[in-house]
Amino acid sequence: MTVAALATAPEFSLNLVQDLQQMLQYEFMQHAFEAGTVVAIVAAVTGHFVVLRGLSFAGHALAESGFAGAAGAPLLGLDPLYGMLLFATGSGAAIGVLGRRVYGRDVAIGVVLAFFLGLGALFLTLYKGSGSTRFGILFGDIVGVSSLQVYISLIAGVVIAAAIGFIYRPLLFASLDPEVAEARGVPVRLLSIVFMLIVAVAVSISILAVGVLLIFALLVTPPAASQRFTDRPNRAFWLGVVLALGITWIAIVLAWYIPIAPAFFITTLAFAIYIVARGTQALRRRARRTEAVTVLGAKV
Repeated sequence: MTVAALATAPEFSLNLVQDLQQMLQYEFMQHAFEAGTVVAIVAAVTGHFVVLRGLSFAGHALAESGFAGAAGAPLLGLDPLYGMLLFATGSGAAIGVLGRRVYGRDVAIGVVLAFFLGLGALFLTLYKGSGSTRFGILFGDIVGVSSLQVYISLIAGVVIAAAIGFIYRPLLFASLDPEVAEARGVPVRLLSIVFMLIVAVAVSISILAVGVLLIFALLVTPPAASQRFTDRPNRAFWLGVVLALGITWIAIVLAWYIPIAPAFFITTLAFAIYIVARGTQALRRRARRTEAVTVLGAKV
């Protein structure tokens, strides 16, 4: 059973268990939740360090590289996911090698982004297939994920989680204070290259859910929001995962009842949570200033 088999949008009832059973009887919805869960976890885990290291622009560049690969893969009769992985990891390695320091990284990223964006435009021009494939690459199509794509995403997700777990402490150290980390013998440049390769794979998987143009929705927004809800890196790390999962699951459920692409709900929910996080952070800072003034006044 596919999305096209549903003549009308299902109606919401107060029996949540029955609604969930009805939803999950369709294979495409099962795949959507499976792939969405993997994508949310991977995006949040890698996005935490993307935000800490100020590499949001790099995430966008890797997404554009994945776009070129996804657009070129159908020309060879391959699944777009393979093209995404190949091109994104290639550009990730290039960014990691070219961008030695933070001040030079934007230039390296911009060069790589421009090249792959032009390449993607060429591949789309040459591609004569269905327009839905192009739409899926640009805006995501999580309810159209195949079993093979779910398996590939799961394997990639496990590899990413293991890699992040292995380098978590030195990566966190290098992200918070790279100069001190390098002085302490941490291989900062090697970590940068390895991390960019991890982000490249994560971006390729995330494109399944939100597409190239909306990649920031899961890769950057939940981690950015979590780091404004709390100042503790470890707590922000896990909160980002929870937020990404909640956003993805709710978006898939909303798309089941409302005939609108899940990517719209993902980006809208992520934006709303980020606004709440900014407001919460502002209130916390105001409370701290008030407390500091009160303590200072008491001492005087």
